[in-house]
Amino acid sequence: MNTKKLVFILLAFASIQLNAQDMAHYKRIVKELSSAKYQGRGYARNGANKAGRYLQKEFQQAGVDEVTIQPFKLNINTFPSKMELSVDGQKQTPGVDFTMREFSPGVHGTFPLYFIDTAHYDSEQIFRDLSLPENKGAFVVCDFWFSYKHGADFRRLQTDGGAPNAGLIFTWEEPLKFYKAYGEKVVDKPIIWVPYRFPQDAKTITAHIDNKFLKDYECFNVIAKVEGRRHDSCYVFTAHYDHLGNLGKKVYYAGANDNASGTAAIVTLAAYYAKYRPEYDMYFIAFSGEDANLRGSEWYANHPVVPLEQIKYLFNIDMIGDNNPVQYCEVSDEGMRGFALFEQINAEKNHFKSLNRGKLAGNSDHYPFAQRHVPCIFFENEEGDAFKYYHTVYDTYDNALFDTYEPIFRIVREFIERY
Repeated sequence: MNTKKLVFILLAFASIQLNAQDMAHYKRIVKELSSAKYQGRGYARNGANKAGRYLQKEFQQAGVDEVTIQPFKLNINTFPSKMELSVDGQKQTPGVDFTMREFSPGVHGTFPLYFIDTAHYDSEQIFRDLSLPENKGAFVVCDFWFSYKHGADFRRLQTDGGAPNAGLIFTWEEPLKFYKAYGEKVVDKPIIWVPYRFPQDAKTITAHIDNKFLKDYECFNVIAKVEGRRHDSCYVFTAHYDHLGNLGKKVYYAGANDNASGTAAIVTLAAYYAKYRPEYDMYFIAFSGEDANLRGSEWYANHPVVPLEQIKYLFNIDMIGDNNPVQYCEVSDEGMRGFALFEQINAEKNHFKSLNRGKLAGNSDHYPFAQRHVPCIFFENEEGDAFKYYHTVYDTYDNALFDTYEPIFRIVREFIERY
């Protein structure tokens, strides 16, 4: 065997070993972050901050040059304790048979049900009906999308003084989703989401649900740095590590795909660049507060550790624990030159069947940077087999898929080599 062939084989073997090691490391982090130890990486039981401390250690063990934390505060509504609901005496399971809107207050008692007649909708008749003795303190039941079309009427139903109902129940497709984005306040009346299978002949509900509003709750971003040979510009990798936390004492949202998957990816990328020193400085930022309306990334964008204009390109990795061969992307205006290179690389290497660029939106942590004219791209694997579970209790390690990780790792690495 000649020397050149031997060197080629050894390099190929090293590459295979590196990829295998990355995948094992990657899966270990996803599994850890989605475990019960972190209770859904929310706020009421300090799960997000526990996960942040774990990531701080992971970055250090990855061999980066520096790890710092960047504290910030937020206001957030939570549901960490009592979460009980029954319909005509039949107990319902949190996260499966019902969820809460994130801005709901607690509620205790037994209440009659008033079903909206959507086929013969008469808003004024509804308000008259709710004043009748038999409907006193009722929960109003309606399809969510119908209520959305009649927003002004339903805003009255959600407001003290607008109508005498106790709260609202909205029917929704399964699996039921839970959110945190608008949890920075608590509204007048509770809003409960239930599946379309909610019994249309039900008479009453009994609810014992507690909320806990956290004011000025301190979170933090975790920032790791790998020094390059040049310091005048840098690359930035971001992913959010927080998630939805708890729905009562027994239910938590594991968030394996959203977004343990992206967080694990930036840790393994940090380990790679700590071993193979880059040309430019690299920052790896694990954000908290993303599910609370991008609070961590917005804070960072207003308080950057390196001037935003020095960022050559930013990669935001979110929900890649899936298997769709078409990779969804969003790109800032300033990032379009880089996107052309991504498309060229993908055409040459076939990492994905295609790159599907969507309209830029405020749906993840790239957005505050895009608003500030930073060249950036957002990777999210939509419409794969795991996507249906996002923001549900089924987004677990067992339901996560790992097809997208290595193609993302490779396409980003090749982009940096050529950009």
